[in-house]
Amino acid sequence: MLTAVDFTEAEEPLALFAAWMEEAKVSEPADPNAMALATVDPDGLPNVRMVLLKGFDARGFVFYTNLDSRKGQELAANPKAALLFHWKSLTRQVRVRGPVERVSDEEADAYFATRPRLSQIGAWASRQSAPLESRLAFEKAIALTTARYAVGPVPRPPFWSGFRIVPLIMEFWHDRPFRLHDRVEYRREAPGAAWSKTRLYP
Repeated sequence: MLTAVDFTEAEEPLALFAAWMEEAKVSEPADPNAMALATVDPDGLPNVRMVLLKGFDARGFVFYTNLDSRKGQELAANPKAALLFHWKSLTRQVRVRGPVERVSDEEADAYFATRPRLSQIGAWASRQSAPLESRLAFEKAIALTTARYAVGPVPRPPFWSGFRIVPLIMEFWHDRPFRLHDRVEYRREAPGAAWSKTRLYP
């Protein structure tokens, strides 16, 4: 496993990220897969929020959401995004930037089937990002959806799916004393292309 001492020698960022994520799973007290997701609204104003990484492989970083939510609409209009992982316990962070694509229906169905039943119900009941008149109205929607799917599996809503951020730029940062940090940036021209590596001043 690549350590904080030798991570700057890594030539390929995806394996390095996987190693850091495994360490974060051990050391982070909650949600080591939490990441800040940045998008851009129709007016060009940046928008950022925390989401959970639900899948990662050579193709990219996957999260799931209501497609009618603000992030869903923003990604549909401008399919580019940035991610930030910050693991305070390890004094590390990873930044990811690149184009965004929808996951396949098969991938979304497979992940949705693993969610707790109440989370599945919530996906149907929540009009994510829309105005909510009261908590009671939301609880009523949950109760109605629960009754609707009282028997059998809960299907994935057609408005709920996943996005994959395909990394073209990845930066790894590790804290060092006196703010003399280590920073390494990887770039590639397109998915599948070779990565170039550059050390950056902190």
